[in-house]
Amino acid sequence: MNEQRQMTLAMLRATRNNILGIYNSYDYDHLNSIPAGLSNNLLWNAGHVMVTLDLLTYGLAGLPLPSDPGLVARYRKGSRPDGQEPESDYGLIGESLLHRVDRLEEDLQSLDFSNFKVYTTSFGVTLHNIDEALTFNNMHEAMHLGTMLALRKLL
Repeated sequence: MNEQRQMTLAMLRATRNNILGIYNSYDYDHLNSIPAGLSNNLLWNAGHVMVTLDLLTYGLAGLPLPSDPGLVARYRKGSRPDGQEPESDYGLIGESLLHRVDRLEEDLQSLDFSNFKVYTTSFGVTLHNIDEALTFNNMHEAMHLGTMLALRKLL
């Protein structure tokens, strides 16, 4: 694995550790609470970054997603929480945030991500390959970490 990819994964782990720190500071009810006037919560943001990484990497490379279809539907781009997300998601997301990064790192060594479908994000950034997807994902996760930092002040 080249140094750039190693650094990209290290940044992803650091962001996920920060997200997990917030996540582990609250119980299910607080994570699932949607502050007045807002449209999402801490649980949704954590699930969203997990599912989005799967979609941007495995999905765009035409590989099976690690996340089950129900989880993808609840947390993908365009979804909105209703404050009643399954309690089973709470445990699964908390346990998977870092494990998914480990799995991706292993899969980048053993699976073929070269059949990557070019994709233009809602930010207007066109992704041509797995490394561009990983870099974009880090920006996306940092944005959601910022959202989570702001949301926690409203709980």
